[in-house]
Amino acid sequence: DVQLQASGGGSVQTGGSLTLSCAALGLAFDDYAIGFFRQAPGKEREGVSCINVWNGFKYYADSVKGRFTISSDNAKNTVYLQMDSLQPSDTATYYCVADKNYYLLKALIDGVAPESMSPEHWGQGTLVTVSS
Repeated sequence: DVQLQASGGGSVQTGGSLTLSCAALGLAFDDYAIGFFRQAPGKEREGVSCINVWNGFKYYADSVKGRFTISSDNAKNTVYLQMDSLQPSDTATYYCVADKNYYLLKALIDGVAPESMSPEHWGQGTLVTVSS
């Protein structure tokens, strides 16, 4: 079974940093794009960032561009999301996702994918709280 184990959430003040990790188990890591989505209370789920593992292509939502950095450690089957300059608007539960189609994850991040489309695999969430 595929497991996406997200960790690293916590509470920080505005301007602080956190690093989320997503350990991917039970899948051929190089065949996938791995990303993070988030959902704030009372808001719709939104895509944050993704990385195509085999070629290193990365993509970010406009709201996090320049503040968040996604990377992968292929030897550990783990993807990291370094989050800097955190704002209260970044408060959300963050989910790790995986799909073989990098361009689907990009379209979901941009909000232009068909509503019926969703990443193939989802992990459990990790809560990030940013206080002002």
